[in-house]
Amino acid sequence: MDAAALELAATRAALESLHGTMAIARALVLAGREVDLTGLDGDAGRLCAAIACLPPGAGAQLHLPLLELTEELDRLRRALEDA
Repeated sequence: MDAAALELAATRAALESLHGTMAIARALVLAGREVDLTGLDGDAGRLCAAIACLPPGAGAQLHLPLLELTEELDRLRRALEDA
């Protein structure tokens, strides 16, 4: 695996990790638990920086996972609003 492929794999893993964190937070909110979202903005910022550093065109492979991340963020927002 070359360096560009490793960068892409690491960025995809970070994206999936953030998605998982938000899904867990949403589940906790739906269960009536309080959640501390401190740090999510930093994680999102680091993910954006990693995507910006990918080789030209590599980010296109993250289009669907990024859409799914956005959808999870919207679900978390709605859960927080309804809580």
